[in-house]
Amino acid sequence: MVVTPPVQWARFSRRDGGEGFGTIDADGVVVHEGDMFESPAPSGERVALADLELLAPTQPTKIVGLWNNLRAATQKFAWSTPSEPLYFIKPTSSVLAPGATVRRPSSYQGRIVYEGELGVVIGRRCVDVAIDDVDDVVFGYTCVNDVTALDLITEDESFAQWTRAKGFDTFAPLGPVIATGVDPDDLHVTTLVGGKPRQDYDVSDMIFSPRQLVSLVSRGMTLMPGDVIACGTSLGVMPMRPGVRIDVRIDGIGVLSNELGVETPADGAS
Repeated sequence: MVVTPPVQWARFSRRDGGEGFGTIDADGVVVHEGDMFESPAPSGERVALADLELLAPTQPTKIVGLWNNLRAATQKFAWSTPSEPLYFIKPTSSVLAPGATVRRPSSYQGRIVYEGELGVVIGRRCVDVAIDDVDDVVFGYTCVNDVTALDLITEDESFAQWTRAKGFDTFAPLGPVIATGVDPDDLHVTTLVGGKPRQDYDVSDMIFSPRQLVSLVSRGMTLMPGDVIACGTSLGVMPMRPGVRIDVRIDGIGVLSNELGVETPADGAS
């Protein structure tokens, strides 16, 4: 693996209109031109973070989410250890920016849970990636909140509804940045609810490591630049409460903060 200096990439919208991307440093954002995933070049412009609103750091063609990939959860719930990654797809319409509000779907009144996770961001179009080549196709890593309408998964006894439960609009907060030059195996994920830690786990507890996931998921499935693999979550998943901030924190990447919107009475209700 080639070691490169850590860099944080972000997408943003300007207060006066327009979108862009660049790298974050102590003095703000160094604006870049071109394609974030293919030879981006500094434009010579620097903008203060206070003058920008961060967007989701990538616009994926798909998000691949893992289930049952942490040993601690597998042991506690007596799940069998999978021999292959168990995954689902979240649509692009579920992507949400840092700080934006998760919306409850009008068709669902059950539990909505958070799941703090590490996300792998693909940097090059790839398929059937050998494990030794994974670092060549990965751009970097981000934080993910894999929001889930929990009660929908088993609502129909004949068919587990993973895509429906996890694919609603706003159910995939990403960010705040994509960090390059970090070793995913050394990362630690913490999820805080209203400032109190509820999830606290090492990436090293994963059954399939982030690099293994890229190789295994890419078997016969083309991964595109910007696509995200959400590596799965551990113990501590709980329902989100309206207005209570959820922080997914990964040192070296940052803190992804979102909250479930405060529900308002339906028309005619008191």
